[in-house]
Amino acid sequence: MKTARKIAHQQKQPYYKWKRKIFAVLLMSLCFGFLLLIMQSQYNRITTLTSMHAQKPKIAFLFIARNRLPLDIVWDAFFQVDWGEASMIEAERILLRHALEDAYNQRFVFLSDSCIPLYNFNYIYDYIMSTSTSFIDSFADTKEGRYNPLMAPVIPVQNWRKGSQWVVLTRKHAEVVVNDNIVFPMFQWHCKRKSLPEFWRDQPFPADTSKEHNCIPDEHYVQTLLAQEGLEEEITRRSLTHSSWDLSSSKDRERRGWHPVTYKYSDATSMLLQSIKEIDNIYYETEHRREWCSRKGKPSACFLFARKFTRPAALRLLDTSALEL
Repeated sequence: MKTARKIAHQQKQPYYKWKRKIFAVLLMSLCFGFLLLIMQSQYNRITTLTSMHAQKPKIAFLFIARNRLPLDIVWDAFFQVDWGEASMIEAERILLRHALEDAYNQRFVFLSDSCIPLYNFNYIYDYIMSTSTSFIDSFADTKEGRYNPLMAPVIPVQNWRKGSQWVVLTRKHAEVVVNDNIVFPMFQWHCKRKSLPEFWRDQPFPADTSKEHNCIPDEHYVQTLLAQEGLEEEITRRSLTHSSWDLSSSKDRERRGWHPVTYKYSDATSMLLQSIKEIDNIYYETEHRREWCSRKGKPSACFLFARKFTRPAALRLLDTSALEL
């Protein structure tokens, strides 16, 4: 009997081992399936949140500053963001390269550390995004003599353009700037920035001033590049940033020179801002062209930003609620 029971027990052992294996496999399958459901749920949640927050094209505001932003108090009121030796052009290209990493950045706005916004964020966003063009101050440079003939084999003089560096680029044009390996090297080799006459008082006066070739690269590069690429039909040829170059009536010797007017505390009034907002056209003497400003096919103010404001001036504008932020 004992032998028979022992044999029967031995015969049942393979059956129980097989049953335990089946149970273990089923349990692992259920756990794995449950894990997949959790992961899918989390993925769907993240995807939904991402699409909710990033479905709208964005504008990248690119500040060219020496170190910090002295007018950060104004820009912080305009929109809450975290603020983040090469030549000026190299710095611009680096900024664009990083901004292009975000696929939702569709416009790229260059601003200086002395700029202020003239309108609130929603108005500026709608203004910039309402057109498919870039906003680039660009005109034929026939007077300054900044063109270096050594550029001629690559950049013909008829493509030489001048304008403000405070541009607003579409994503397509930003990529053109970043990927450029033809025009940029020409600027590096033949567009050296040398001293301007206002600095000669601090050093020996050059015997032959004609040899002091000063191209001012940042005022020519983007404009010339897009002309070279045949893309001028895709730009609105004006800047959205106002600078005051009319120094003739100024009695302040500090305001006479190669730089636009710097607005101080006493200048910062609502009347000043209103006078800038009322500008609706820009005249380009070298091309005998008057650019009438429009938005969505209707006449509009030309400028969304203005410079150059000191920190005390910006504080006064905020304190008096002159800025519509």
